[in-house]
Amino acid sequence: MATGPNQPRITRVFGAVNVGSFRISAMIAGLTESGEMTVLGSGHRAAQGIKRGYVTDMAAATYAVRDALERAEKLAGVSVSSVWLGASGAGLASRISQIEIEIGGRRIEEEDIEQLLAAARDALEPDGRMVLHAQPACYFLDGADGVANPKGLHAERLGVDIHTMLADGAPMRNLREAVENAHLEVEGIVASPVAAGYACLTAEERDLGVALVEFGAEVTNVAVFAAGMLVGLTAIPMGSADITDAVASAFGIRRFQAERLKCVHGSAIASPNDHRELVALNGPGDERTGPPARGADEQNRIPRSELISVITGELDRLVSDIGRALEAMGFAGSKAGSRNRQVVFTGGGAELAGLADYAQAALGKPVRIGRSPHLRGLPEAHAVPGFATLAGLVLYAAEDPVDIRAVGNRHQITRRYGATALAQRLWQAMREYF
Repeated sequence: MATGPNQPRITRVFGAVNVGSFRISAMIAGLTESGEMTVLGSGHRAAQGIKRGYVTDMAAATYAVRDALERAEKLAGVSVSSVWLGASGAGLASRISQIEIEIGGRRIEEEDIEQLLAAARDALEPDGRMVLHAQPACYFLDGADGVANPKGLHAERLGVDIHTMLADGAPMRNLREAVENAHLEVEGIVASPVAAGYACLTAEERDLGVALVEFGAEVTNVAVFAAGMLVGLTAIPMGSADITDAVASAFGIRRFQAERLKCVHGSAIASPNDHRELVALNGPGDERTGPPARGADEQNRIPRSELISVITGELDRLVSDIGRALEAMGFAGSKAGSRNRQVVFTGGGAELAGLADYAQAALGKPVRIGRSPHLRGLPEAHAVPGFATLAGLVLYAAEDPVDIRAVGNRHQITRRYGATALAQRLWQAMREYF
């Protein structure tokens, strides 16, 4: 497929749909002959039929998915019949398991690696939950950990760390059906923290240890990466829409007014002049004949300091929950150097002015905002934290990581770590990194 006389030739095309509670977004991207990812078209629309990551109205959700994708297709000039689907909420959980087989001191061949992955596949225990993906993160042999490719090395035993992403089955089936009802095939469902990690984090950050906070509208996912893999995940059922609702409630205004106030005049950091700055609650086209907002002057204005007070009150609750989640996952320890571990905020809520400074002071760790990577053809309006997960989906699709469930032949497990041994290895890894 060619995109024009002066454009590089596109060899593969990917479709992606990210289902959020605030917006549903879609992207069509292509890989050029040189391996560069190019955005051909992207679009979004307000979410319908979705509440905190769950489908609550099948027909409305299907319509929103189809509409978002059609907007992307119109800009791309290309139609797609299948998409990679991003999902948050719905009971997402991350699990690390470790499998080991005997090698006997000889050279490791490709067949040994296939046998190991087959053993890992046979040992999957989803406990009634849906497996979104089960991928080899890194290999270990004898005394060496963190081996990217063991082929050609000699070893007595060969093992692998498997990262499995689980979700509640029924909500994920609803999500898949909403997309399939829009006459689309689902290539795979990708947990949004995984996709956001592809977009916002470097391989070195994931190896050294980093926390990724995906600040969505109604769900905030807190993920911890170490040794190149996602080692912990906590979903907090609160997001930027809760801040909007708090603003609407505090001043007795409508949600769309509160959202505009938050985005245009809101901040996570107060300044000395805020109490003297008045902000208008009405925007262009708003009705001015109704009763004034609670606490407003005769021109329906409020001190900016009152707006920021409401915003920071909600942020205090959320960031406290984020801090507790990081501590529970071993990221907020007192080990020397742990205070310097990076925290990256992304998602639509991360577009709030001053958030990085606020979170850095509250968490006591370096904080930066994670945005969409620089992709050719990505519109400026979509090169923001709120679309990072969508961009991560096409990057994930292009890499198409190995999933152990696709391994063909069945093999016999020679050794599997018990719960105690696995806990000890994970504890040792967490102590090393955090």
